[in-house]
Amino acid sequence: MAAPRRLSVSSSSPRGALAVEAANGETALLIVDMISCWDFPDADKLLLAAVEVASPIAALKRRCKSRGVPVIYANDNRGRWRSDFSALVDLSMTGSGQGPAVTASLAPDHDDYFVLKPQQSAFVATPLEQLLDALQTRRLIVTGVASDQCVLSTATDARMRGFEVVLPKDCTATQTARRHAMLLEQCATVFGIATTPGSRIRLPAARKRNP
Repeated sequence: MAAPRRLSVSSSSPRGALAVEAANGETALLIVDMISCWDFPDADKLLLAAVEVASPIAALKRRCKSRGVPVIYANDNRGRWRSDFSALVDLSMTGSGQGPAVTASLAPDHDDYFVLKPQQSAFVATPLEQLLDALQTRRLIVTGVASDQCVLSTATDARMRGFEVVLPKDCTATQTARRHAMLLEQCATVFGIATTPGSRIRLPAARKRNP
């Protein structure tokens, strides 16, 4: 499989570049559609699934951050073309039910990245591919909801662009367990995408800090 395009970006890149430090182990974590107002059709069922995977995703995020693996959020703009990611985070915290708790458990850090997407795939009409190139990423860990819709579209698009993809089975979900099981089977038999649980994904060793 061909390697993705690479840009010459290093830890000495000037301020204002897309990424100031290359991804450790050429690995990045992508969190898809977990920050939401849950105000779309069938959202109640998907929110229940999101609640179940929020904790495993948060644990995986902590592991990634400790190893220098960058974290990227990809979320639907839902037609809010004048919005931005921080506004979406704030709006998601004003909802009722369990939605704000999901956002709180996965609250973005100041050094995380984000893209807003108008379609299911996080690669369509977004700067995600350019960002991954700037981070010098070759392996993408894709998490979030819905596993058989936006997550799958993003994962297959990543594969077509030459990235190694991991879709951890316990960090993705959809409206029903049956649909999620079918997706996992497709990943193994059709798409060749690994579904290793988040806690078992091998991450690069933490970078040594200069004394």
